[in-house]
Amino acid sequence: MSASGRGQPTDDLLAALLDGMDAALCAFDSDGVITHWNREAERILGWTAAEAVGRKGFAGWAARAADAQDVEDRLMGAQEVPGRQVHEFALLTKDGGRVLVRTQSAGVPGADGRPAGVYCAFSEVHAQIDLERSIALSEALMEDASWGVVLVDVDLRPAVVNAHAARAFGSARTALLGRPLGDLLTQGAEELEGALQHVLAEGSAQAPLELWVSVRTPEGVRRRCWRCGFLRLGSPLAEEPVPLGVGWLFQDITEARRTALDTAQLRFRTGQLYRAGRSAAECEDPGEAAAVRLDFALAGFADHALLDVLEPSVDPDRAPRLVRHAVSPPPLSGQGGIPVRYEPGHPALQALDRIGSVRATAPRGEAAEAWARDRQWPENAAHVLCAVLRSRGRTLGVLTFVRASSRAVFERADAEYAEEVAARVAADLDLARSAQGKP
Repeated sequence: MSASGRGQPTDDLLAALLDGMDAALCAFDSDGVITHWNREAERILGWTAAEAVGRKGFAGWAARAADAQDVEDRLMGAQEVPGRQVHEFALLTKDGGRVLVRTQSAGVPGADGRPAGVYCAFSEVHAQIDLERSIALSEALMEDASWGVVLVDVDLRPAVVNAHAARAFGSARTALLGRPLGDLLTQGAEELEGALQHVLAEGSAQAPLELWVSVRTPEGVRRRCWRCGFLRLGSPLAEEPVPLGVGWLFQDITEARRTALDTAQLRFRTGQLYRAGRSAAECEDPGEAAAVRLDFALAGFADHALLDVLEPSVDPDRAPRLVRHAVSPPPLSGQGGIPVRYEPGHPALQALDRIGSVRATAPRGEAAEAWARDRQWPENAAHVLCAVLRSRGRTLGVLTFVRASSRAVFERADAEYAEEVAARVAADLDLARSAQGKP
């Protein structure tokens, strides 16, 4: 047991406190005699408190003769200067080995204010370096890391946020602390919370996880893809692992993921155009070939396709009218040859006027079924893309693609694909008209 050898209750209490410390600690009186020696000092050097207390300095037992005086001078010199003094010494273990220690020593004043001794805390240099590296790593992650780092507590709320993560959330670091993830993400919060709960219960994740999230920022909602890693944080002071939370590291890979998705989408659509061309080439009727192309175009692109063709009006003085030529997927009862009566301003008519593509989406707050029914589209229509049919400098009709509300809105890349399909369908229709002797 660590003790000063006096048997006083206060000394026993002090010795018990010192023995519970994680750092090695010894103390010297004003003459350099060791008065206290705790268990961590015994663990590092091998000398027990009974063997150390009462010795003068380290000479002859814990330091080489050539080093002992220098070690003693440095340690006892802490009495004469304010603050803590840091030194590194090579000390001897009980079994004759050498260990390099880093010491922090400070003078202890007596009741009269005069120097009464020195206390010295020390640890093995490699252990101290490991600690300093851990602290430096933590500070670097919290300040300079090129990826987001968030420490999440057991309630799944951010406790520490680094600068990169704060920028990703479009907010100040302190503004994110303690807020539910649902306040920060409009989409993806449930998936993220599920991953965090799994890590708390089962341990650190074995592989990175990619999450698509929608981040609520002052500039609006941003759709991002984050590659995430998770580490369960446990207290090193508890006898049994006690989870303190989760270390969540993430990197924004939105642009790379979008590029990969765009490339895969382009590859698939090019393949569909090729397969549609091969199938259409086997059709004797060019009009049937146009319908075949619609079936291939729908795969992964839309839910419905409507093909409306311009036909001469019965009254020669009236403009040509749009006639429903084909529907994909085909309805139970045929709709071919039925004129469609679109109201002025209809997206299909706008496409004819502009000789270009027109996109439309059901307005918020308006019943999608009524919106679709008024425009003579399928009831589940929520997003629509109309592409004009052109061949040999003439407009032949309109091709309309329809998506349900479960799909995303049509974008510019979708319009380009629809225009390519429309050009090939228009060529089939033009060929069919020529075969029938129509202009």
